[in-house]
Amino acid sequence: MSFKKFLGYMALFTGTTIGVMHLANRIIHYISTSDNLLEEEKNEYYDWRFGRISYKKKGTGSPLLLIHDLNVCSSSYEWNKIENDLSKQYTVYTIDLLGCGCSDRPLLTYTNYLYVQLITDFIKHIIGDKTDVIVSGESSSFVLMACSNDNTIINRIIMINPQNIVTLAKVPTKRSKMIKHILSSPIVGTFIYNIKINKKTVRKALASACYYDQNKITEKDILIAVESSQKEKTHSRYLYACLKSRYTNANVLCSLPNLNNSIFIITGTNNPENTLAAGQYQNHLPSIEIVGIDHAKQFPHIEKPEEFIEQVNILFSDSE
Repeated sequence: MSFKKFLGYMALFTGTTIGVMHLANRIIHYISTSDNLLEEEKNEYYDWRFGRISYKKKGTGSPLLLIHDLNVCSSSYEWNKIENDLSKQYTVYTIDLLGCGCSDRPLLTYTNYLYVQLITDFIKHIIGDKTDVIVSGESSSFVLMACSNDNTIINRIIMINPQNIVTLAKVPTKRSKMIKHILSSPIVGTFIYNIKINKKTVRKALASACYYDQNKITEKDILIAVESSQKEKTHSRYLYACLKSRYTNANVLCSLPNLNNSIFIITGTNNPENTLAAGQYQNHLPSIEIVGIDHAKQFPHIEKPEEFIEQVNILFSDSE
């Protein structure tokens, strides 16, 4: 075979492969978003400088901001089991972070400080008053940093299974930057993203790490998680690339000494890593109080909503 023919066959093979990837990406996106489950409830929007931010407001009383985990599958739907009960005592704001839920997914590098800015601006421009915050998982770090940067915006904080401090301190490397570049590419990156994030992998992640009782995982939970990961032509892959490349990490040890807020951590005790991570925060800031909820893992507010709300009432009443 001549070299020219070889190049021709390679070009044909490459073009066909990319075409098949593109078609597969389009089909997956259509199937994942066709039900439009995320927009069952009417949302309000905050026109932030980096994109429109979706949020809901319920109830009356002092403000309480609920911030979901920082994950491409996450959205304000995470709070659906407790937001109505909390709204009987508070004005509850549930926000979709940039790159998640019904909020915009701009093509930019998502960093921890980007979310610090978002939370700061949202509280100042939408809530308009010092607010209590309940925050889940990896989003805890930028809430602490926002509070450290501006002590006029956040009152009390409850963190649900915050991320390990050692893991949070890791910075991007040459290898992780290359991963970000590949995942951000329009066709190949989207194809890899769809292999990593799909209905099967979401179900497996929920069952292994997030829920103690797998029977509490509903089909709707899975479909909404997948839909969130596929909104806006799968542009959530940019957030995914930044998460995998550690651009959303930050060393919270710089912020903890500056905090004099009432800070609490609620853990799901059936994941030992949660208890270990909570202890790290308490070691550096002994005033932090830790409460464990049994028979729960990453989402005690979903698995044990009544017990979770009871703990919120106790913790917030004791800190008044």
